[in-house]
Amino acid sequence: MYTFDNISAQRLPAILLFTVAAMIFTGCIKDDIPYPHIQPNITAIEVENQLQAASIDSTNRIVTLFLDEAADISNVRVTRLELTPGAYVVDTAQIVNGLNLTDSVDIQIGLYYDYTWTITARQTIERYFTVANQVGASEIDVENRTVKAQVPEALPLDKITVTSIKLAGTTATMNPDLKGLTVDFTRPVEVEVTEFGRTENWSISVTQTDIAVDISRVDPWTRVAWVYATAEAGRQVSMEYRMAGVDVWTSLPATDITVSGGTFVGRITGLEPQSDYEVRAFTGDDYTLPVSFTTGSEVQMPNSDFTQWWLDGRIWCPWSQDGDPYWGTGNKGATTLGNSNTVPVQDVASPTGYSGARLESRFVGISILGKLAAGNLFAGDYVATEGTNGILSFGRPFTERPTTLTGRWDYTSVPISHSSTGFEQMRGEPDTCIVWCALGDWDEPYEIRTNPANRHLFSPDDPGVIAYGQVQSGESTGGMVDFTVKLDYRATNRRPRYILVVASASKYGDYFTGGSGSVLTIDHFHLNYDY
Repeated sequence: MYTFDNISAQRLPAILLFTVAAMIFTGCIKDDIPYPHIQPNITAIEVENQLQAASIDSTNRIVTLFLDEAADISNVRVTRLELTPGAYVVDTAQIVNGLNLTDSVDIQIGLYYDYTWTITARQTIERYFTVANQVGASEIDVENRTVKAQVPEALPLDKITVTSIKLAGTTATMNPDLKGLTVDFTRPVEVEVTEFGRTENWSISVTQTDIAVDISRVDPWTRVAWVYATAEAGRQVSMEYRMAGVDVWTSLPATDITVSGGTFVGRITGLEPQSDYEVRAFTGDDYTLPVSFTTGSEVQMPNSDFTQWWLDGRIWCPWSQDGDPYWGTGNKGATTLGNSNTVPVQDVASPTGYSGARLESRFVGISILGKLAAGNLFAGDYVATEGTNGILSFGRPFTERPTTLTGRWDYTSVPISHSSTGFEQMRGEPDTCIVWCALGDWDEPYEIRTNPANRHLFSPDDPGVIAYGQVQSGESTGGMVDFTVKLDYRATNRRPRYILVVASASKYGDYFTGGSGSVLTIDHFHLNYDY
């Protein structure tokens, strides 16, 4: 682990010191010493008030820290920093004195040459402001420090009761504290919010509206649509919908409407793909105008029954010889020291002779010269082999929003027989298989690198993730069983650009940890679009 003691000793790796000393002795010092270009990496970092593990992107040399509400983002204290052996921080004062991460910070990491790493932080602070009889949700503008809320036209502005307010982190104080007070909002009210010795001035305004109920937006998926609306808090609200050209409205059950103060969200299910609909909301005798929307397509992933395969030398490929690849495997890496460990399931009843994928984790190599190669299958491409490590491209273009990924699998779990550094304690435990699915709006496929020197693995907490779900098993199934991966969406209005689906016979195969002989057989994958 990198520490901030003995900095001078960290500045030159031992081999470089030896080289310099030898050149002094021989009198052959030159300015063009051909030092090797080895990228020094941040391999681990922890800070005070950290919400979750940091995201370390060695390819682009970016670290993303996730901070909780109690963190002072302008003075983030590093409590642990691990670098590539021999590497050092060029300006240690940057780290020791605390990082001001209100904007990204560049630091220099040295190892023969200096490399720039960028450290950035994400801090989500829950802010809210509500008043009695409020219509809709408050608009909170953090950059300009303004709050706007609406109430019915009949409610006097000089007698507005503030029911809740929070405009900063958990340690902030407010003057005056408006919570529970009846306040005169005939003109904006100014409050001071103080945290970490810094004071911000906020302006809060409340206005009247004659709109009793309103639809703010509709997010149509394929067989599901989400309807966001506003009304006066405390009033009973309803929604109804119909297919275009149909006269009769269908009422949305109350169980499918979620109310929060002056806002409510309806979830319409059972819709037809690629169809036109309209929806309206109402409270009492007040109705909105109908809002039209169109549902998406019900798309399946190519060759998701795994009936198409061909053998390219020793490498089994899950697509037909003249077809376009959609699914990738680690077979290119495994065959550098052995045979393919993701292979087709032979089936004489299938027109192609195949009906599924068999993923086997296997130690490839001789004695200690080798690694555990986890049987895997993923939507994407195997890009290259880096030594005995893989570079993969996860994801295929995809714009629809499925709700679940289902299929059938058979798993045989064996004790974990091989492990990498940090996973030694898992040896002897039952191996675990996993299938996971993610939808994201990245600009390009997600690059995976398994080399510990520049490792970059998928994180469900990546900001580009729209939806994620997984299913795993640490026990043998004893035959084919059904499984369901439920997709948890972070937002209903973000449209995906890529879908990632990954299956592995060893959950920790990215770390070369698992049981040699664990076998996961996948019968098929199917995307579902309704709840």
